[in-house]
Amino acid sequence: MVCSALRRVAHLRVYLVRKASGVSRGHQHQALGLRPAASEFAARGAPGSVVELLGKSYPQDDYSNLSRKVLSRVGRNLHNQQHHPLWLIKERVKEHFYKQYVGRFGTPLFSVYDDLSPVVTTWQNFDSLLIPADHPSRKKGDNYYLNRTHMLRAHTSAHQWDLLHAGLDAFLVVGDVYRRDQIDSQHYPVFHQLEAVRLFSKHELFAGIKDGESLQLFEQSSRSAHKQETHTMEAVKLVEFDLKQTLTRLVTHLFGDGLDIRWVDCYFPFTHPSFEMEINFRGEWLEVLGCGVMEQQLVNSAGAQDRIGWAFGLGLERLAMILYDIPDIRLFWSEDDRFLKQFRVSDISQKVKFQPLSKYPAVINDISFWLPSENYSENDFYDLVRTIGGDLVEKVDLIDKFEHPKTHRTSHCYRITYRHMERTLSQSEVRHVHQAVQEAAVQLLGVEGRF
Repeated sequence: MVCSALRRVAHLRVYLVRKASGVSRGHQHQALGLRPAASEFAARGAPGSVVELLGKSYPQDDYSNLSRKVLSRVGRNLHNQQHHPLWLIKERVKEHFYKQYVGRFGTPLFSVYDDLSPVVTTWQNFDSLLIPADHPSRKKGDNYYLNRTHMLRAHTSAHQWDLLHAGLDAFLVVGDVYRRDQIDSQHYPVFHQLEAVRLFSKHELFAGIKDGESLQLFEQSSRSAHKQETHTMEAVKLVEFDLKQTLTRLVTHLFGDGLDIRWVDCYFPFTHPSFEMEINFRGEWLEVLGCGVMEQQLVNSAGAQDRIGWAFGLGLERLAMILYDIPDIRLFWSEDDRFLKQFRVSDISQKVKFQPLSKYPAVINDISFWLPSENYSENDFYDLVRTIGGDLVEKVDLIDKFEHPKTHRTSHCYRITYRHMERTLSQSEVRHVHQAVQEAAVQLLGVEGRF
């Protein structure tokens, strides 16, 4: 994959700097949001080098696969920037939970953690959540690893175990998460999640239930589609009811009354039963979050053996794009005041409808190449394009696959759509970027160009 190929980076730096100088002549370097390719790939140095991040040093190894493009986003914390659309969504959710759920002493039941470091161990991100060692979500091609033991979190669930182990039983976690993915208007290597967890004791869950004192949280039985082997059916149904009622209230708070909601059964390694919530918004069914009854093994391992609970997670960008009519996920990273000023409202609940900036014309270029015999991942190519092209790249589509009938070699053809969000691009300046993509793909991914 990319990481093994990147051991050759040291030999390529002169070539890449020369190439980058063609991309970034004069004012274009800043206007296009581009950086010299050598510095972009330097974060993926050979084993033995070190990457500095948030005041700490991490030795690199054969798993290290971060680019400067991604590292430049760490610490931006858009969800904590006042009047940013993601901040507005976070504050609206916080306000709802603070008002709706109050503890015994009149203080908020849910505590909020929105500044936890995005650097976590692989144990936190996977093992603590019962994700099997061979689960595909662990792949290098899908995640950003600092090394074999540390990574940029792929979900805010990475903090669940630690917070439960600290004795918390009701909390929200908000933060930036990192995943290698396709390139289009809905996907970006960095996005933001909000996670919630609530645990119940026997007394809390069965309070107010007729003959509740005779009911139990746990039993030893068999796992079914409706419950875990350690939970009683009565306990699961009450937790599930509370979860769905909590989420129905939340989306009603965000979207307004009269919303059609449906629940779809699904699978997550750390909850069972698990559900996705869909809402009918403007005549279209949209999936907005995932949730479920927490796996008791996870809860027990964190030291809360006498409790049962639920968890849910949602994407802030997803909600903001629906609520505010924001058409392209790249806009959340814009520093253009024409975008940002639309969300400077005196009341966080004030309705905002995004007024599109002028949509500048796209410049489209294709790239075709023969794949290497092994270790090729589409996400490696997408990450390379994102690294070199930055936010000029609107989307990348795989438009053709071809297998040679005699050699059985496979060829891919990708269509790259370039579009600046603040001005018109010329074919000439895009050509420099596209050529850098072509040559880097050959040098770093081991493909054979057909261009």
